Order: sequence, then structure tokens, then C-alpha cells
Amino acid sequence: MKIKMSLMALLGGMVFGGAALAEPTPAMLANACAGCHGTNGLSVGPTSPIISGMASEYFVAAMAAYKKGEWPSTIMGRIAKGYSDEQIKAMGDFFAKQPFVRAAQKNDAAKAKTGAKLHEEYCEKCHEKGGSAGEDAGVLAGQWMPYLEHAMEDYTSGKRPMTKKMQKQVDQLVQDHKHAGVEALVNFYGSAK
Repeated sequence: MKIKMSLMALLGGMVFGGAALAEPTPAMLANACAGCHGTNGLSVGPTSPIISGMASEYFVAAMAAYKKGEWPSTIMGRIAKGYSDEQIKAMGDFFAKQPFVRAAQKNDAAKAKTGAKLHEEYCEKCHEKGGSAGEDAGVLAGQWMPYLEHAMEDYTSGKRPMTKKMQKQVDQLVQDHKHAGVEALVNFYGSAK
């Protein structure tokens, strides 16, 4: 009887010990993001972006940029370095499958109306469907306005690099409309329901 119990304990230990060594699931990896980006990427903090529904390709590119120090961050650079490329891809796939829920926030309706026109002129080609879609671009429609303001500040100051196409559009927007154009766009994206 003692031998049988010992054998069962040994087999049980092997099963549970093997499970402890298994690669974490994408959901387990994504749970580490919840402190700032909310459960399943649904941020409730206005300076942390909503990452649910983000295209996997964009998530992977963003994490690579943080990992290499190409994008400014307070903590994301250090966090990104803790994951393998395979884990980042798995997390990107996980967040892409989560529904994007727009942030409920106040905005200036007049600025949002101007922003809608500016979006059509400067942004729609890449940030399709009013900023709701785009494979290599983040979801803007319904994103937290303070986060968008900070991101645009990083872009316009040169702290965060842009693609040549985006650089051309942003430079033209700022030349034509100054900071008021950026503010109008932020209100437009923030007004999405």
C-alpha cells in the first residue's frame, strides 16, 4: 500500500511539476498588462491606452520599439525587454481578439466637428473608418484623449519616430492648423461612441 501511495505521489508530482514548467498561456502573459492597461486591455486610466482590439502587428511593432528604446517610455521599455519575441506575438494575438470598448469621456463638440474634417483630410488613409481601423496603426476612435495628447506631443516633438507618410501628414497638419488641429483631432477621436 505504501509503495502504491508513493508511486501515485511521485506521478502526481511529475504532472504538477511539469505544469509549472510549461510555457505561460497568452492570457497569462496578458494579465501582466492589466495593472496599467486594464483587464484584457480595457484601460480605465486616461494616460494608459486601451490595447484591446489592437492589431497584433501593431502591438508587436510597438513592443519592439519599446524594447529597442526607439519609443519613449517611463516603464514600457523595461517591461518589453522581459518578453521573448514569441511571447510578444502571443500577447499581440490575444489583445487583437479582445473587443475594443471606447472610453466614456467628455469632449468639445465644436472641436470634434472640426477634427472630423481634419481626420478626413490628413488621417483617414491610414486610420480608416474614422480612426477605428488600420492594420499598422492603433485604434484612435474612442481612445483616451489624454493618452492621444501625450502621444501626439511625443510625435510632434520628435521623441517618437513616425513613418515618412505620417510625418508628412502631421507636418502639414501642424503647418496649416498649429496645435489647434491636433486638439481638434483628439476631440474627434475622443467623441467616438
